[in-house]
Amino acid sequence: MQEKLNDKAWARWSALFIVAFTMMAAYYVNDVMAPLKSMLESQLHWTSGEFGFFTGAYSFLNVFLLMLIWGGLILDKFGIRFTGLLATLLMVGGTTAEYIAITCYGGTAETLMGYKLDVLMASAGYSVFGVGAEVAGITVTKIIAKWFKGKEMATAMGVQVALARIGSQAAYAVAIPIAKTYSLSTPLFIGGLVLVGGFISFLAFTFMDKKLDTQVHISSESAEEEKFSFKDVAAVVRNPGFWLIALLCVLFYSCVFPFQKFATELMITKYGVDENLAGTFAGLPALGALILTPVFGGMIDKKGKAASIMMLGAAMLIFVHCIYAIPFIHAAWVAIVLMIVLGIAFSLVPSAMWPSVAKIFPVKQLGTAYALIFFIQNIGLWGIPALIGNVLQNYCIVGTETIDGIESVQYDYTLPMCIFTGIAVLSLLVAILLKAADRKYGYNLEKANIKE
Repeated sequence: MQEKLNDKAWARWSALFIVAFTMMAAYYVNDVMAPLKSMLESQLHWTSGEFGFFTGAYSFLNVFLLMLIWGGLILDKFGIRFTGLLATLLMVGGTTAEYIAITCYGGTAETLMGYKLDVLMASAGYSVFGVGAEVAGITVTKIIAKWFKGKEMATAMGVQVALARIGSQAAYAVAIPIAKTYSLSTPLFIGGLVLVGGFISFLAFTFMDKKLDTQVHISSESAEEEKFSFKDVAAVVRNPGFWLIALLCVLFYSCVFPFQKFATELMITKYGVDENLAGTFAGLPALGALILTPVFGGMIDKKGKAASIMMLGAAMLIFVHCIYAIPFIHAAWVAIVLMIVLGIAFSLVPSAMWPSVAKIFPVKQLGTAYALIFFIQNIGLWGIPALIGNVLQNYCIVGTETIDGIESVQYDYTLPMCIFTGIAVLSLLVAILLKAADRKYGYNLEKANIKE
């Protein structure tokens, strides 16, 4: 038999690294505005509610216009190459709109539909970016499933997540220093340039993927099986494993990504961390995921125990948010240690969750299942930041502080951290139910991916 391109280790891993760079750029832009919350409030006069609205806008179109579902349809009809390039262009366009909003309209008193013009325009751009980023995420997941089928799939997914976290860590580390040295919009401008590089990177991948397709001959019958069908949607939503994985996904990620959007300010106001370092510490979960996700992915490939690992990660999440919620603990080292623990949990659950989807659903339903799970996840990524922002603005203001002539609002984060703790408890309960369902329905989540 002729050796296909993805049978060669160097080729499939090269393909992975190329598309991972695109996702790395996406994660940088996704997180780069989070450390700048206080600067947005002091320089552009945003409120915490407006920042929460902006942060939640990432998922607005995905949730209310079902853009992830349409993205899945496009992916099935036009393939990974077209969809990936389209998603990257959407990310570039959305980031450009966000940059224009900050630079041209930032701090103006103009309003539109009851919202400040800069807030509304930045949110619209971030929402378009969110469509591109989420569709790109589904596309890259399908790329890994294609290129690593029967091979190191969990490890590859772990490596892709780890590399993407480099973008997150870079965003948290450099956003404040760059913004203070140059301007508030400069970190976002850099993100736009990196995204253009991500588009070029994905374009290079399309040539590799086209060559692989010429080596793989799929019969018209099997090709038809891979096409999107609403029967597949019905089959997916009838599977109890789908709802448990989807609920675990939305609850777990709602305790991580929205929390990180506010973590820099939490570090500064409650734990007294220097603002030039606070973003770096807030990005420690991404750094932990960079190191540990491939390790845990390889372990699951060889040893299994995916359901148990998801339970452990959810339990660690409860511990982290519960300690953050205790009002009388103010030691900076405690906050940093908790971020490290969060990074370990952030590595455990995704490395077990995403390969588990491939065990619960047959190949022809896999794209549909991922699209629906990402859609439900986006509901949390839209709603939780808006909730936390409004809670901070309405119930948690404890005063103001003036530094270098700039007045900033001070918040008590006890109530928001209690909310995150409650969500984490629910994620553990769902993880326990998922392990019970694994025993009942035989998903084989506890078994190794690689057969000896």
